[in-house]
Amino acid sequence: MVEQISLTALFILLGVLIVLSAFFSSSETGLVALNRYRLRHQAQSGHRGARLAQSLLDKPDRMFGLILLGNNLVNILAASIATVIALRLLGEAGIWVSTLVLTAVILIFAELAPKTVAALYPQRVAYPASYVLTPLLRILYPVVWLINLLAAALLRPFGIRKMGIRPESLNREELRTLVKEGGRHISLDHQQMLINILDLEHGTVDDVMVPRQDIVGIDLDSSWEDILDALTQTIYTRMPVWRGDLDNIVGLLHIRTILTKLAQNRLDLPALRKAVRKPYFIPEGTPMTQQLLEFQRRERRMGLVVDEYGDIQGLVTLDDIIEEIVGEYTTEGGARQRLVRKLENGSFIVDGAATIRMLNRNLDWNLPTTGAKTLNGLILEQLESIPDGRTSLRISGHIFTIVDMVDKRIRKVMVRPTESEEE
Repeated sequence: MVEQISLTALFILLGVLIVLSAFFSSSETGLVALNRYRLRHQAQSGHRGARLAQSLLDKPDRMFGLILLGNNLVNILAASIATVIALRLLGEAGIWVSTLVLTAVILIFAELAPKTVAALYPQRVAYPASYVLTPLLRILYPVVWLINLLAAALLRPFGIRKMGIRPESLNREELRTLVKEGGRHISLDHQQMLINILDLEHGTVDDVMVPRQDIVGIDLDSSWEDILDALTQTIYTRMPVWRGDLDNIVGLLHIRTILTKLAQNRLDLPALRKAVRKPYFIPEGTPMTQQLLEFQRRERRMGLVVDEYGDIQGLVTLDDIIEEIVGEYTTEGGARQRLVRKLENGSFIVDGAATIRMLNRNLDWNLPTTGAKTLNGLILEQLESIPDGRTSLRISGHIFTIVDMVDKRIRKVMVRPTESEEE
């Protein structure tokens, strides 16, 4: 019967089979190369091609069974037809010629080229192919089911069981990479915010709190004139209130609650005490993500950080945590920015109270964050002693030189990069 078919018809049939082989090969690569998260998003948005592709990928054994069945079927049939054509044209010697020629043709036109295109443009290949593969799977399901049954029986002794492709969970570092790779679709500011949110779980309230010695507040044991001066000259909207010293904390004061009486000169000490709200204490080491939710749940914006003995170590506000995500934006944040001053020669004068996280984020440094939280603490930690006079040391590619100390506390540090960093 084959002998009755003309060479022209055989060549046309061979060409169709090679095209079908290219279709199956590109479909396999395109479906596998699809971005699973983009696919899920488009499927949920109602894209029919994405839904069909997702349905195929949910049961990969059936999808691969169908594609391999079709691919092998057309390739074997193409080889048979190529052999018939070669025998007619070249005789028995044509068998070797057809094998070599068809191998090259299938390799280039039905495998390499289609799979390369599918890998580069998976959506353009996989979505249209899904419209063909889905009904084809319904038609050939009995055959595919039988093939999968035999394959499953072969794999069972090795402990391999068939299952759908489930979306893998990503850890924090993988999510960071995902955000950075998708940067061309996200503005730089928004990209940095997303990364900052991921980094927030690394930090605790100790990293952003105002140290105890830098807390500014109201001492009720002071004279009324000093209290009024502190209230009218402060740049803060919330202040702690204590008696004598910070250990005798009374509470937290929101300036807005006394602003009207203060403007009308009707504010007195009893009214001030009445406006003070009960203090809110935060255990040291509390993760910033957890504290952010606690501020929201308790409807608070300021808390005092205490250690295991109940001693106050510092003060943290909601703005301090939010600034870790969006960057400094409040008046207090602007004041914090002045902790760093750049010199004309490229060096920096940094306040010892500057936090390590703030320096790493704003200056793109890579100072260690596992120990001390401030620059003062980091230098003392590295020196393992109280420095005497002007001392220099190298940390993470920078030279730190102490230029001012007050009461055994490093007040000012000059920082310059090493020669390798400058290059």
